[in-house]
Amino acid sequence: MIMLAVGFLTVLGVTMVFSSSMTWSVIDGNSVWATATRQATMVVAGIVAMWMAMRIRPVTVRRFAPWIMLLAVLLLIAVLIPGIGTGRAEVGSQSWIVVGPIRLQPSEFAKVAIAIWGAAFLGVSDELIAANKRFGVFTFVSALMTLLIIAEGDIGMALTFLGTVGFVLLFAGVSIQYVVGAAALVIVGLVGLVMRGGFRSQRFVVYFDALFGRFEDTRATSFQSYQGFLSLADGSATGVGVGQSRAKWFYLPEAKNDFIFAIIGEELGLWGGAMVILAFLCLAYFGMKVAMKSQNKFMSLLAASISAGVVAQAFINIGYVIGLLPVTGIQLPMLSAGGTSAIITLASMGLLASCARHEPEAISAMQNYGRPLLDRLLFLKEPDLAAVEGTTGVRSKAKSAPRREPVVGRPTTRNEARNSTGGSVDHRSEKRRQDRRQQARTRQYQSPRGARPERRRSS
Repeated sequence: MIMLAVGFLTVLGVTMVFSSSMTWSVIDGNSVWATATRQATMVVAGIVAMWMAMRIRPVTVRRFAPWIMLLAVLLLIAVLIPGIGTGRAEVGSQSWIVVGPIRLQPSEFAKVAIAIWGAAFLGVSDELIAANKRFGVFTFVSALMTLLIIAEGDIGMALTFLGTVGFVLLFAGVSIQYVVGAAALVIVGLVGLVMRGGFRSQRFVVYFDALFGRFEDTRATSFQSYQGFLSLADGSATGVGVGQSRAKWFYLPEAKNDFIFAIIGEELGLWGGAMVILAFLCLAYFGMKVAMKSQNKFMSLLAASISAGVVAQAFINIGYVIGLLPVTGIQLPMLSAGGTSAIITLASMGLLASCARHEPEAISAMQNYGRPLLDRLLFLKEPDLAAVEGTTGVRSKAKSAPRREPVVGRPTTRNEARNSTGGSVDHRSEKRRQDRRQQARTRQYQSPRGARPERRRSS
């Protein structure tokens, strides 16, 4: 179900990006297919990244978690260096590193990195966490990365990053008072930003206008939110049809990015928007189900934090499009246009699918019934306990144990039979062997001294 939800959202995202970007592509002097082709290319790269993430063993991901975290911190520092980081002149935040045709957004990578490293660092026993004060170390590193993202000028991404950090701490078992205190500090910081004035203060004014259904300045500060409302209203229940949106004709700014949900609501109607919400709810449900079924704490934390982080980001985006939250500029995962976001989000979904494949029930089912069709099509190996725990597994240990010969005159016990066969035994065959041995001993004692027992003729 995780793969179905991801596949549905990915295909719908490419379709909606093409529909919402064709007009702006022509205005920029490119082909009508330019933006859609680039997005499709990034999605293909993301699917490859997802496939690679599904093939990597969880124990390998855990081993390289510190190095992934170090790379994320170095990228967050590099993007702040003049001449390396770009984007402040275009969108107001220095959030991208451009290498040829590739635009890398380090903050997107940092969200997944903090989830992987947090799961590895906090996925240990409670005694070890308390002894090493790991919650404090994790909080310090997270605060440092948050400050680096704020220095880029991207407050929306900083809030999304803090949301992922909060989920990691919450699922790791930190006290709820700890989380509430951290959330209070974040709220105080947001109030301080609003009091400073500027466009962030205006976003809160627009938010309260949209919340109560009154827009005072629909040609300036409220223009984007107002046009988003009109797009959703035009869609009604069934939508105007794919490719038939009127808002994309230069009425709705950022139609292919932040406000793509408004285009979905206009072209597919209420049922289209409901399907998107249902897909994210499905992703949240099965992601949490994987987390609860995983017997390995690292995998449980990783599955819970990744699924919760992606779904929370999606509902923040949908919330400000429909007027329930202030506009933050956060993209809609797997639907909005964006190269780095598409690749990294799909790679994280591959990690989530890998956690699902390495559930104890999934491992047992594949060992008994073989790999499912999708695994065979993707050339995925059969998972085992060694990929989860980093051990040789119970079966290999049982096979390496020396065989114990049964003692003559005493029937072989069930445990001895299991040990002698390497962990499995055919009880009917063992019973027949015991009966034949007993019959042979009985005939030997009944025959005269020195006489050899008769040989049974085969019929």
